[in-house]
Amino acid sequence: MTENTHTTTDNTTESGENFITSEGLRALLHRLHAAGPGAWEHDPTAAELMAFTAEKYAPLARKHGLDPWEAASAAFDVMRTTAARTAVDPWAVVTHAVRITCVFEERAQGLLCSVHQARRPHVSAFHDPERFSDRDNPLTDYHPAFQVTGDAPTTHDEGEGSSLSAHACTLAGSAVEDAIALFALLGWPPVTARAGVEHVCGALTKTGTRQATYEALRRDKHARALLDIPRASWTVLLKALLGNPHPAYAATTAGRGVLLRLLIGESLSVLLRDDDLILAISLAAPRASSGHRGGDEP
Repeated sequence: MTENTHTTTDNTTESGENFITSEGLRALLHRLHAAGPGAWEHDPTAAELMAFTAEKYAPLARKHGLDPWEAASAAFDVMRTTAARTAVDPWAVVTHAVRITCVFEERAQGLLCSVHQARRPHVSAFHDPERFSDRDNPLTDYHPAFQVTGDAPTTHDEGEGSSLSAHACTLAGSAVEDAIALFALLGWPPVTARAGVEHVCGALTKTGTRQATYEALRRDKHARALLDIPRASWTVLLKALLGNPHPAYAATTAGRGVLLRLLIGESLSVLLRDDDLILAISLAAPRASSGHRGGDEP
């Protein structure tokens, strides 16, 4: 639908030029072109023409959220072209060009880009950017770009996941048993060794990190009393299983601890060749019955 951009005001200038009609506009454009550079700037009829143009295209500019003088500026660019001067209907050429410019000016403002970019089909095809908070319902709830659809896991995937989980459980269980065997071989009562190692592994499962487990258990007098392990033996047990928490030992075997070393592939025979570890565990081995701790308590 074509906008009604005509006015009924008689704009015949003092020089007798009437640029409202197509013939009058064509004659004026030819005269301004022939006058050379500076004619549009100093000619009073040109000033009247631009004022008339701003009024003429004001409704079209407001329709697209623009200032009337932005439409007049677009008309000025077209009027200086050969196409407008030689057209059968110069006003039709100008109106069509202004309409297109207003459309893409609006698109450029919405797309946050230049008018030159907005004129390109692959750019103008996009919708205007929106904030997530602009809608009552979050965009992520309904827009397909934020929807994740995936194939249901196949029987093979489920079987593989179950196999990996079972392997991890087996590896962890084997590491616990090897740790218990290590302490038993180095003079710890088997019952005490099993109870202490299993208690540390249970706490490690809850806290998730060796450092946090060590900090929680080293102050746990209740657990130590329940397991009937002297303080010195308890400290050695924690450091041996979880590793020395001091940052200086982080990259060493003492910092990794027995449980981690077993999980990353070291065998019980390899651990038994670690002289520092063997000496520390052996010297800290509690007596078969440590019910009387004497001066062991803090």
